[in-house]
Formats: sequence, structure tokens, C-alpha cells
Amino acid sequence: MSKPLNECIVPMYPTIQALDVEGLEPGEHKFWFAVATDAIGHPQTLPVRVFKGARPGKRIMITAGIHGDEQNGILTAQQLARELIGKMNAGTVTIVPTVNLSGIARHSRDYHSAAPDSSTSNLNRVFPGSPDGDDANRFAHSLWTNLLQPNADLAVDLHSQTSGAAYPLYVFADYRLDDAIRMARLLNPDIILNDPGDPGILETVYNRADIPSITIEVGVGRYSDLNMVQRAVDGVLNILRSYQLIDGEVVPHTLPCTEGEQIVSIRANQGGFVISHVELLDKISEGQKVATQYNSFGDVIEEYLSSSDGVVISHNVESVRAPGSLLVRLIR
Repeated sequence: MSKPLNECIVPMYPTIQALDVEGLEPGEHKFWFAVATDAIGHPQTLPVRVFKGARPGKRIMITAGIHGDEQNGILTAQQLARELIGKMNAGTVTIVPTVNLSGIARHSRDYHSAAPDSSTSNLNRVFPGSPDGDDANRFAHSLWTNLLQPNADLAVDLHSQTSGAAYPLYVFADYRLDDAIRMARLLNPDIILNDPGDPGILETVYNRADIPSITIEVGVGRYSDLNMVQRAVDGVLNILRSYQLIDGEVVPHTLPCTEGEQIVSIRANQGGFVISHVELLDKISEGQKVATQYNSFGDVIEEYLSSSDGVVISHNVESVRAPGSLLVRLIR
């Protein structure tokens, strides 16, 4: 007999308001984490999966979906959970695959408030949040205080490029932290940016709390890129093997990887339809044409030249570009 509809939609797992993985038995656990309430007082619950080995080891926290249109990060977290079933030997991996519930439901980057005097918020600019702020700040504070910080020695935050543009497998890591560099290189990415971090970003908040963290960008925004998802899953599994949480040989890096510390963004000077002339990971010279822009009649209205040498880490995949929209991004 098939399961009742409600049981399929909302599986009957324990609902918690705080988590301490140290108190769990070895094995696999699923919870609903009640992070906040919505505007009519109903709980907003996040799925949480915990994989705990029998031996002591690092506690690694993995999050995804902080930006609701970055779905390849979510797919990576979900596939990673399936891969870990029955494989944990030591330590703990906690996976929170769908952080920004309101954004995901709307295919939107932002956190959406129901408050009539509030606008949308970039949830990844308000961590660690505040218990006395607006609902985005309270959401972030509850998540940070009751789930993320208490259960992490290391952290991985999964993203993708936002809607309309593409990334390769691209990692942000603070090179002042040995574990951050180690995790970034173990991921076997295309690009690593030496990123000291900005206030409000989850990676930065982890690092300032002495929890080394990296941010992983998994390909294009919104649309599924299963090859990139698999590469990200393989990379995170490589991290877990290196820290001896699961069995297996650490896979050495076989692909070229560009490591840099300077980003150059080329943006639209006006609105119009833009065709990019570059591909991800192309090497670009200063003065090279990277994009052409057309008006609604199809007339050329502008050609965009690179202001520096660099490697292409992003370009638009949707042609309609508002003034100021990203066209091409390089790393030096």
C-alpha cells in the first residue's frame, strides 16, 4: 500500500529547535529544524540530515540554498546525503540542503518577508543575524545560534552563480586559514579565489568564529548542471576522505586550477540584448572583445572590451541585460 499523501510530503521525523550532534548515537538521523515562524505563526522547518561515525572526528557542516535560485548547490547537498548512507566511520557530517525556504519557493535569490514594511533581503549578507532584527535577521540568528555554529569544526556552503549567468566549479577560501586552503584544493575545482570575506556572509562569519569554511559555486544559476553537481559531490567526498571521516584514497588534482585574488567584472553600460563571445575558463587579454550588445531592433549599440588580462570565471547565459548587469567576470 502506498504512503498517505501527507506522509510523502511531510515525513514524520522529529522536530527540534536546537541540535547537539555530540548527544546523538552513531548512525543516520533526520530532523525537522524549526528555525522560525511565518507571518501566521506556523513553524518554518528545515530538513536536517546527520551522519555520525562510531569514532571521534571532525564535525563538518554543509549548507545549501541560502540563495533560492542557486539550485545546483541544493542538488549537490541532496546527492551528497545519498552518497553518505552507510559510509561514515568517524566524525559527523550535518547537511542542511534547503536553507532559504521563501526564496526557493519563488525561484528567487532573496529571502522574502511577509512584513508590509520590509523588502526582500540577501540572506547571505545578514549572518549571524540578530534576535531583535527583522524576520530575515531573526531567521539567520536562529539558524546560526541553534544549528550551525554549535555543530561545526569545519564548514562548506554550497551555491551556484545567480540566475542569468554561469560559473565553473569555483571556490572561495580565506588563505589565512590552513584548513580553508586544504578543503578548497581537495575539492579539485577549476578556480579558487583567495577571499578574506565580507561582513554578513556565512563563510566569513564561520571563519571569524574559528570554524574554517569555504564557499563552493556549482555552475549555472537556476538550471540543472548534473556534471557540475557530480564534480562538487566528488570534491566534498574527497574532503571527507582526507579528514578520515569515510574510507577511500584521496583523489589528486588532475585538472588545471587557477588560483587568484583579484576579480574584474565587466558590466552592461545600458540595457539591451547581449551575446557573449567567451567561454568559461578562456584566457583573455586586455583589449579583447568579450561581448556585443544589441537594441530591440537588432542594431549593435555597444561592444565590450576586457580591461585586463585574466581567466573567464563567469559570463551571461541570458541575453537580456539591464544597466549594470554582469556580462563577464575574470580572475587575475
